[in-house]
Amino acid sequence: MGAAEAAAVLGAVALLAGTGGPLLRLPTGAALGLQAIGIGLVGAAGAAVLCGAAPLGAGFHDRLAPALGVDGLSGFFLATIALVALPALVYGREYLRGAPRERWLVALGGLFLLALGGVVTARDPATFLAAWELMTLAPAAAILVRRPDAEVRHVVFVYLAVTHLGGTGVWICMLALAHYGALTDPGGLTAQGAPVQTLVLVAALVGFGTKAGLMPLHAWLPRAHPVAPSNFSALMSGVMVKVAIYGLIRVLFEWAAPVPLWVGMVLLAAGLLSALGGVLFALVQRDLKRLLAFSSIENVGIVALGLGAALVFLWEGDRTWAALAFAAALLHVLNHAVFKSLLFLAAGSFERAVGSLELDRLGGLLRRMPWTGAAFLLGAAAIAGVPPLNGFVSEWLTLQALVHVALGPALGTGLAGGVAAAGLAATAALALFCFVKAVGQVLLGAPRRPRVADAVEPGPAMRLAPLFLAGVCVVLAAVPGLLLPALAKLAPGAPSFAAHPSLELPGTGSLPAPWLLLGIVALTAVAWRLRGERRAAPVPAWACGQRVEPALQWTSAGFTKPLVLVLQALLRPRREVEVTRRGGLVAAVSYRGEIPHRFDTHLYRPLRSRALAAAAVVRRIQSGSVRAYAAYLLALVLTMLVLLRVG
Repeated sequence: MGAAEAAAVLGAVALLAGTGGPLLRLPTGAALGLQAIGIGLVGAAGAAVLCGAAPLGAGFHDRLAPALGVDGLSGFFLATIALVALPALVYGREYLRGAPRERWLVALGGLFLLALGGVVTARDPATFLAAWELMTLAPAAAILVRRPDAEVRHVVFVYLAVTHLGGTGVWICMLALAHYGALTDPGGLTAQGAPVQTLVLVAALVGFGTKAGLMPLHAWLPRAHPVAPSNFSALMSGVMVKVAIYGLIRVLFEWAAPVPLWVGMVLLAAGLLSALGGVLFALVQRDLKRLLAFSSIENVGIVALGLGAALVFLWEGDRTWAALAFAAALLHVLNHAVFKSLLFLAAGSFERAVGSLELDRLGGLLRRMPWTGAAFLLGAAAIAGVPPLNGFVSEWLTLQALVHVALGPALGTGLAGGVAAAGLAATAALALFCFVKAVGQVLLGAPRRPRVADAVEPGPAMRLAPLFLAGVCVVLAAVPGLLLPALAKLAPGAPSFAAHPSLELPGTGSLPAPWLLLGIVALTAVAWRLRGERRAAPVPAWACGQRVEPALQWTSAGFTKPLVLVLQALLRPRREVEVTRRGGLVAAVSYRGEIPHRFDTHLYRPLRSRALAAAAVVRRIQSGSVRAYAAYLLALVLTMLVLLRVG
């Protein structure tokens, strides 16, 4: 047994012990420690395989025991899961202390990590589907354990309904792939002809796309993330949606490969819709966690754009650019996992300190919580694509890939690439606008409520976790040229790339990221030093002779109002103004505005109405008669026998 395999086995055992321990009266601190050791060892084993160690495999019995394995792609996702889970576990030690049903929350967190690892290491359909269902149920149970009120129960119902409807596609896809032998023979599916292949590919896109949160299959995501405990929100947004991307990659690039061109075009369209739609809805949110949830949809869309570009390049026979687009998508998977988990953990600290995440109730937290605020600021800059941080690197690579698609030989793919590239550029600009708003409303200005003015930093564990992830953002920005070759080689038929500290793409020049980063840091230090020599004296703010009140600050709605007016034909905002008069004079004016979710009104609600109507029809046969039920069963068996006989 090699070192990587030993680490994986020991890590799995420690993770199992840490999951079951809280229910056996093991102290929660010890259980979280075992979970951290376990996921750390498993992540290290995955990183070793990614860096060139021999793939790992385990299957103690062909039929009774799960078949598990770790290759380069699994290793990358295991390492990503561990990179997010470790700070989340450290954070959870303090965040969950004294919470109702603390032991259950710790156990469910361990079960969630086991399920995430199970999906990316499964090597047979039964193990994959079992882990997939556990991955869906564990966070739902954690949300209910933390807040079992009616509103949260409705959110969990929507989450389970949408993800299980999408999960039907995953089941169809996996069972069909297993039936046709495509899990072991990549050509097994294409040999069945276009209709069967199309059915499997559509099922995969719907099933995995729902869990990833791609529009228009995203209805569960902005509802579930805000009500989850912050350490679970970090895992759900940071890695759970990425595990769905893992499943999509396995199907499209391996088990069902080669796929037709339309699959790449669908991914480009879904990615563009998700990126633009996600950031637009994020812009108009007034709750910080909902803003971050819609931002996750945007970033999953960017990943889908990279994967769609890779499929287009494979169809064109350009394996070099296919590998680079594929690597850009994986790099953004890693980057988004890091900075989005950072932002959710920081949001949890803000909520713990002030009791609310409504943007119009916050303000001035950078002075009162400087460590958490600084980490949030760096994470916001990274997710907004501010150079030279890690978010800029992966978005720039994805943009270069889309531009190259636009320059391709085919007119249709060229137009699609051009539109996608323009859409990604617009997304980047809107994301910057969005997080300028978030930073301004949360960190800057004056406190808008007395409790915000009294906010203090959380304990060491809740401070350390976001700061660690902020450091990872800086490290990832400094070494993209070393990561890119390891990620590019995971693409099917990828040529070899040499590790280099700069980013070089054919025909586009290079980006020496570490030197650029160090140069900007040095220039910032010099500018700060010069500023210190001419420091201006602070004076009270002037408000046209009036007393300065926190209410005079910009609201979140006011900040985005100009953009909403420009895009009102698309967003279609609703406004209600109620004027109360007394004695002919205006006594009070109340205003209510919202941006309706068009997918809810035009897609999900009609589907729900039709489903309820169909259920009402089916209910008519629910007579309560055992004889009738036996007759139904007999008719079903006879029908199946006839179909099998005809077949």
